[in-house]
Amino acid sequence: MAAATSPSSFSFLRLHPLSSFPSSLRRCRRTISTSRCPAMAPIVASIDNTRKEEIVVVGAGIAGLATALSLHRLGVGSVVLEQGESLRAGGTSLTLFKNGWRVLDSIGVADELRAQFLQIQGLVMRADDGRELRSFVLEEEVPGQEVRAVERRVLLETLASRLPPNTISFSSRLKSIIKEGNQGSLLELEDGGRIRAKIVIGCDGVRSPVAKWMGFSEPKYVGHCAFRGLGIYPGGQPYKAKVNYIYGRGLRSLFSISPLKFIGPRISDPSVLKQEALNLVRSWPMELLDVMQNTPDDSVIKTPLVDRWLWPGLTPSASSNGVVVVGDAWHPMTPNLGQGACCALEDSVVLAKKLAAAIRGGQDSVDAAMQDYSQERWARIFPLTARSSLVGSLLQWDNPLVCAFRNNIMVPKLVSLGPFLEHTNFECEMLEPVASG
Repeated sequence: MAAATSPSSFSFLRLHPLSSFPSSLRRCRRTISTSRCPAMAPIVASIDNTRKEEIVVVGAGIAGLATALSLHRLGVGSVVLEQGESLRAGGTSLTLFKNGWRVLDSIGVADELRAQFLQIQGLVMRADDGRELRSFVLEEEVPGQEVRAVERRVLLETLASRLPPNTISFSSRLKSIIKEGNQGSLLELEDGGRIRAKIVIGCDGVRSPVAKWMGFSEPKYVGHCAFRGLGIYPGGQPYKAKVNYIYGRGLRSLFSISPLKFIGPRISDPSVLKQEALNLVRSWPMELLDVMQNTPDDSVIKTPLVDRWLWPGLTPSASSNGVVVVGDAWHPMTPNLGQGACCALEDSVVLAKKLAAAIRGGQDSVDAAMQDYSQERWARIFPLTARSSLVGSLLQWDNPLVCAFRNNIMVPKLVSLGPFLEHTNFECEMLEPVASG
């Protein structure tokens, strides 16, 4: 019987040259057990035969699993290719706002997750000396808003557990894509397997091979990095359910309090990352230091932050000839608005609804549906990516005069939470489950 604990997550960002990052830090991932997920029986592709599939989703992250589940609920089957031997839960926790929860409601997993993660009640903004600059009660400022910190591993396992058996094909690393005209696309795997798919949905993350094949540029480093971790409190954590923002010079922190369920042992090895993070904020408020001290070494990660601005006329469309990209594969964005995972979830349900409606009309209808998805989502994604980058730049100031303006005028007198969270308004109809075709 797994013991429940009450972790608290932290994240802070600092200016950092990209050249200082070893390659091992650019793709931090952790392998987890998948025994509770019935959708996870590995599929080994035959070297001699080419499998035929209607829809192939590349990547079993949040975007890939949510897309496959959305399609499944609409009666459309798919195969998900995952290059790892099991689900990978790189990262610690993530914050989901109202728009993300609307999508999770629509695909039938929200209540299971709500039962495990506490709703965040407020937000506090503080200076690095501990002085409170501003505080908000979410229900008073933005009635109906829903914010919860969710452990990434639990979210992935919950999504995967709702898929039919054998949906996810593990150890299936994509090697190349070959377009075959009206027949679709031929996917060649590293193990020699071959899959001919009519529709390919790239959900393979920030460094997406599918996006690269479509002509997208590499995401751009924005000039600062993030340390992330998950503090573990076996006896229960002592903090209120609030998000805490702490602002310093060229450095800022966010830590949120939410009871997360920890299953299985954690391996703790000495890590310079944790000490490096502590050294950066050693004079900051004790609550942050306490969360960091209670974070197992092996859960601390450090990553450069990147994004991709989808400039009209300069950036490829999200879809082309039966291939489409979703989530971070298409629009990686900085975490300053907490919208990366939320927008990936939005993408998944919008694309699934359009594909399900068009799939019986032939390839022309499918291509039109993909283009419609691309245009509709671009109008939402491009402004959010730009806004997130701008917010990060403004809050990452290190000039003492500018920091004084931020701490004494901008945050206490000018910040309004309602308009700031207006982007979390997203309506999503329930996807009523039907039998898969």
